[in-house]
Amino acid sequence: MVVTVCVGSSCHLKGSKQIIDVFQKKIGENALDGKVELRGSFCMGQCVNGVGVKLDEQLYSLQPEEAERFFSEHILGGMKK
Repeated sequence: MVVTVCVGSSCHLKGSKQIIDVFQKKIGENALDGKVELRGSFCMGQCVNGVGVKLDEQLYSLQPEEAERFFSEHILGGMKK
């Protein structure tokens, strides 16, 4: 599974670093190293809505406070399929 977080200037100001930190922590806590690849990217066109996050090919827009819930529902949930 590939998780890409926008690190462009607008998303950086909206909290992309906090989202990356949460994802890195959760990947480690859940022993997903090698199963989840975390990447950075520049503009994904979601700047108006929040931080752009792409899970494989599906694009989402997150606020930093949504990162843990998103990880549980979409990343951990996706690993169980």
